[in-house]
Amino acid sequence: MRVKDEIHERLSAAFQPRELQVVDDSESHRGHAGYQEGGESHFNVRIRSEAFENKSRLQRHRAVHEAIGKDLVARIHALALDIDS
Repeated sequence: MRVKDEIHERLSAAFQPRELQVVDDSESHRGHAGYQEGGESHFNVRIRSEAFENKSRLQRHRAVHEAIGKDLVARIHALALDIDS
């Protein structure tokens, strides 16, 4: 399974978001640190879920990283998060 799909699946299961976009932005980082041939190294995530209501920015980011899991986070170089309730 592609990393993008794994991220989407894990975040959907954890937060039942009303909006979730996972974009593989790896190609725009070609030639930079962490780039891997074939992509799947740099991702942008936009997620909207009631689960983040009344949570600080830090709490939201930690929750997303926990939901994605250490195993998957270790396989990517960069993860940009846009999180809101």
